[in-house]
Amino acid sequence: MDSIAIIPARYNSTRFPGKPLAMIHGKSMIRRVYEQTCKAVENVIVATDDERIVGEVENFGGCAIMTSANCPNGTSRVFEAYRKSGSKAEIVVNVQGDEPLTSPETINALIRKLISDKEATVSTVAQRFDPSDGFEALFNPNRVKMTMDHNGRVLYFSRSIIPYVRGYNWQEWLRQSEFFIHNGLYAFRSETLPSLVGLPASTLEQTESLEQLRWLQNGYRISAVITDSQSHPVDTPEDLIKIQNLLTSDK
Repeated sequence: MDSIAIIPARYNSTRFPGKPLAMIHGKSMIRRVYEQTCKAVENVIVATDDERIVGEVENFGGCAIMTSANCPNGTSRVFEAYRKSGSKAEIVVNVQGDEPLTSPETINALIRKLISDKEATVSTVAQRFDPSDGFEALFNPNRVKMTMDHNGRVLYFSRSIIPYVRGYNWQEWLRQSEFFIHNGLYAFRSETLPSLVGLPASTLEQTESLEQLRWLQNGYRISAVITDSQSHPVDTPEDLIKIQNLLTSDK
């Protein structure tokens, strides 16, 4: 199956304006995400609503498409860019624009998962939570938790800790159960993207503020790739410093 990867990138982030253009050891963040994605997928596009980001992508030789400033979420922006690109690819990968350490191996695994699971509409990534990060990190509502069935199909996403470990004090939970954190990489079947984007917001989505619950609540099947590899999203300037330090230590 042919694949295309689309990286949604907004300039006006609430917590970190201009984030895609933030420099990391001489390269913009969007360039680092783009280059990592190109190691997995030949056709890569940045979908943005800002001319400055388009200019940066074109300066390093990448491809960017302007999308509406009114896109309600990343999936809508990905779909608009896919439609404008004229691509006929059967799989559309949504790569987060704020993860400069995106793993090409994980992207490839995501595509393989969607190809192998014929009944799934979407594939995504489940990261095993590292107990050494501690309960406070698990409790953090910005780290979305998820549960799967025995076949890797997603049962639920939540900002709360799932599963609840009955019969134990919370201090013991990390020793009594395995937890998974959601990594926001997705692969979609292009034929179903229009219907996914056209769905109205669901009650669970509005409650948790998680778009992917809209798909689950409407009966779409999401299949998960399970990995021990940790993602490093950049949400704040402080996160950017952590990335810079990680890249320095790898040299």
